[in-house]
Amino acid sequence: MPSKDLLIAANTIWVVIAAILVMFMQAGFAFLEAGLTRMKNAAHIAGKNVLIFAVCSIVYWAVGFGIAFGDGNSFVGTSGFFPSSNELLAIGQAPYSFFTGIPAASGYLFEVVFAGVSLAIVWGAMAERAKLWVYPAFGVIFTLIYSVTSHWIWHAGGWLFGKGMQDFAGSTVVHYQGALAALAGALLLGPRIGKFGRDGRANPIPGHNMPYAVLGTIILWFGWFGFNPGSTLGVVTGDRIGYFGYVALTTNIAAAAGAIGGIASAWLILRKPDVSMMLNGVLAALVAITAASGFVAPWAAIVIGGVSGWIAVAGVLFVERIGIDDPIGAVAVHGMSGVWGTLATGLFAVPALASNLATGTGGLVYTGSFHQLGVQALGLVAVGGFTFSASFGSLWVMKRVWGIRVEPETETAGLDVSEHGMWGYPEFYIPVPGGYGTETHGHLGLSHGNGHTSTAPAVPAAQPEPAPG
Repeated sequence: MPSKDLLIAANTIWVVIAAILVMFMQAGFAFLEAGLTRMKNAAHIAGKNVLIFAVCSIVYWAVGFGIAFGDGNSFVGTSGFFPSSNELLAIGQAPYSFFTGIPAASGYLFEVVFAGVSLAIVWGAMAERAKLWVYPAFGVIFTLIYSVTSHWIWHAGGWLFGKGMQDFAGSTVVHYQGALAALAGALLLGPRIGKFGRDGRANPIPGHNMPYAVLGTIILWFGWFGFNPGSTLGVVTGDRIGYFGYVALTTNIAAAAGAIGGIASAWLILRKPDVSMMLNGVLAALVAITAASGFVAPWAAIVIGGVSGWIAVAGVLFVERIGIDDPIGAVAVHGMSGVWGTLATGLFAVPALASNLATGTGGLVYTGSFHQLGVQALGLVAVGGFTFSASFGSLWVMKRVWGIRVEPETETAGLDVSEHGMWGYPEFYIPVPGGYGTETHGHLGLSHGNGHTSTAPAVPAAQPEPAPG
């Protein structure tokens, strides 16, 4: 086999493995989001990750992949829609001439899992109060929005790529965009019942399972080793063999710095080493290093991660203080840290690494020039304006025509039983043969607070949930 074919084979194996790692991040989001929300919504919150990824996968194959990576102009791909097997198996040929080192099908698999991650971010700020149909409906729209800006920044013919914008794996494309749509949704939905008192002060609504949130964070950290290193799209990058290993290193130490920065900031600001804030610090650091991972030195990765830990804590508190209910912290963790990571790349990009990646120039710290920082800011403004306005406009129309928020009694009872007909933790709400509160577990001395016994014939009507104090 010729060496060129061997390289393509190695590239393909690496990219497909990385794509699988990124897809596994959906499990991380499911655990994280379910853990940080209430028990009565756990199945709904976790299950929607399967639904939205399914919708995204089909829409991206049909239209999104062509918009993002099909041959076209500087603003949008105009070919590659509903691709055939021949088109997906081709390498470096129309309509996907962008993919010169792997078959287009491998490119699709890697890029669709990124689109799925961005879409998963959206629902964090809309959790516990959005109607089920909104997920697939807006999922279709957002997948198309995401595909347009992907073309701008990542396609070799995109207008922001042409200006030299550096977004190695998507602090802007994936995380900032997802957070912008999440913010639009949170504003239109309004806060959850009981979140803010009459005086405007926020009431805590803690998640029901912190170990789930910890497990979700670890899974996401693990999956990020496909997210960032996989964005090399090959085993040779520029003139460097195995460059993805270096990207993995910067990714890991940034996350580590984020964990330390998050818990230290919580200890200083909240007077307690809050575990959820430590987790947010990890995720915020991973978000920020996503743009910079291929461009910066290790010391800069630590700085980026550490600052992100502080942003996660201060950002979550700020968002809450201005009256926005964001149950998962998506706006701060993915939005604010996405902005920081994008701008930090313009500060800390090493000229030699930028040259090796053939993208942009060195950052302000090395060159004394504001040029790269300016390009990064331009990208944030362009993507921010387009994505937020398109997302807000779409959700506003849905709200006016059909309504996007569940009824108060549905929200109070919980989305599990109201939307799906069964609780995520049924034994805590209804008698289950052999379950808690029955004679089987009588020796444990357990009983339900709602007074259910194993002979109860029906589920009592849900009672309004008092505002947390």
